[in-house]
Amino acid sequence: MLEMTRTYVVKITNHQQVRDDPDACEFAASKLWNVGRYYIQGRWNDDGEVPDEKELKSELKDHERYSDLHSQSSQRVLEELAEAFTGWYNSDDGNNPPGYRKHGDRHPRSTVTWKQKGIKHDDKHGQVRLSKGWNLKDGRSDFILAEYETRPDVTVENIQQVRAVWNGDCWELHLVCEKQIPVDNALGEDVAGIDLGISNYLAIDYEDGPSELYPGNRLKQDKHYFTHKEYQTEGENGPSKRACRGRRKLSRRKDHLLHTLSKHTVQRCVKEGIGTIVVGGLSDI
Repeated sequence: MLEMTRTYVVKITNHQQVRDDPDACEFAASKLWNVGRYYIQGRWNDDGEVPDEKELKSELKDHERYSDLHSQSSQRVLEELAEAFTGWYNSDDGNNPPGYRKHGDRHPRSTVTWKQKGIKHDDKHGQVRLSKGWNLKDGRSDFILAEYETRPDVTVENIQQVRAVWNGDCWELHLVCEKQIPVDNALGEDVAGIDLGISNYLAIDYEDGPSELYPGNRLKQDKHYFTHKEYQTEGENGPSKRACRGRRKLSRRKDHLLHTLSKHTVQRCVKEGIGTIVVGGLSDI
């Protein structure tokens, strides 16, 4: 058996009853991000260094905003902030560092993550209980009790993380589950190398066969079309509803293309008798 993780996107069926709670958690996550962002700016101004996630957690664990969320949720916010700054610091593309998070419907909402200690799952009734931070607890409830709905063929078990994600219209839950799948011993012993690029999004080199190229033209065309459409619908107060719909549609089309390409790649490798797939760093193979 092979252990892997899968993420299931599920609908919150009692959204109307619980919506205020993820709203409050999202606002708290944005506030904590901004507190961490301010701390990083101070360290950068003082000695030109970017603190790592360990320092952020140590310095901010007693801050009032840290207690707005479950401790592991607050940790994840600071981990994401440290990852964003590390990526910016190590890049050479000239982009600005990660900024502060704004609040309001015209701005992207923060994703809130719960790890195992903040989750209780009732698979019989299709419910997950997500812990609130100390500052957000009240006499009514100390947690968010979200009822979810998923596909009939999906069994939700062994939840490792739950992410509350705003999809532009409502909150949805991304359930990250640990799965065990059987290993097909009938696979071959050959190796295929896969290189990811831009002009050619994917290149596959089979050990005993021809190489295959998958151009990235479609992604470029979609990006060009929807960017142009967004510019046409930009207003004085930020993106219009039409622009937001265009962004969401672009994201869905990109996800669909990548999922389809991934599935096709695996099917081709199985057909060619490939037992091992190596992605990136192919110079020594």
